[in-house]
Amino acid sequence: MEIIYYPGCTLDASSKLYDVQTRIVMEKMGFSLRELEDWSCCGATSASKTDEFLAVALPARNLGIADATGLGEIVIPCSSCYSRMLVSQKILAKNAALKDRINSELTKKVQGSIKILNILELLATKSREGFFAEKLSKKLEGLKPACYYGCLQTRFPIDMEVPYDVENPQGMEDVCVALGAAPVDWSYKTDCCGASASVNDSELSFRLMSKIIQDAAARGANCFVTTCPMCQLNLDAYQNQIIQKYGLPGPLPVYFLTEFIGIAMGVSPYDLQIDRHFVESISLLKELNLI
Repeated sequence: MEIIYYPGCTLDASSKLYDVQTRIVMEKMGFSLRELEDWSCCGATSASKTDEFLAVALPARNLGIADATGLGEIVIPCSSCYSRMLVSQKILAKNAALKDRINSELTKKVQGSIKILNILELLATKSREGFFAEKLSKKLEGLKPACYYGCLQTRFPIDMEVPYDVENPQGMEDVCVALGAAPVDWSYKTDCCGASASVNDSELSFRLMSKIIQDAAARGANCFVTTCPMCQLNLDAYQNQIIQKYGLPGPLPVYFLTEFIGIAMGVSPYDLQIDRHFVESISLLKELNLI
């Protein structure tokens, strides 16, 4: 099955490993990813906070290119990119004048025909269809992840219809159970990690993350799993500082859901680049005889 793939800036830079493993896992699952031709930054946090027009126009350029492919779906791993693309598409669908203004400057016009999927939506759908039942090389027994969604997949600046419960999403839990893991029930799955505030207001971001880490550990989790590259980077890169500052247990490895799937399907953790995490993440897999 061919599907358009939008990596976005984060997967082309600080979370390059996520791009690598997404391509590996999607191929093993039977998806043929066609990277969006000549894609550009969606504006993410910066445009949405400084210029309302650019916040819509920047993702609109990518949507026009995607529409022009004639394919029906585009998958986006980054939660921020997903949010910006989805919001832009809906705003343009309701504002013909703005759509005409933006399209007048685009070679490939926004039509609004492409369906935008975040990667979790795609993976959870395949899981519920029973895909993993016959495809696994091993069960992820012993992994007790805290499934961390973060805020960008569940909260939008405008009213949006999304295919999951925004208060208590279960997509990651469904995938984890299908892989043989035992996700914990916890209270901070959709709380904000501070996002880019980790750069300009680390005190605030560290305080937010300390609550996330503390609750996950208290519920018996032995790791985190997420699909958001910003959430993964923050909890991974700063966790050692946070547990020292607040006297918390840990650290807990912070895996991408694609890493869980890759390990369960027999992919080497080194091909998935799990050894590149800041919090050492290979030992737990060895301890549980998963690799």
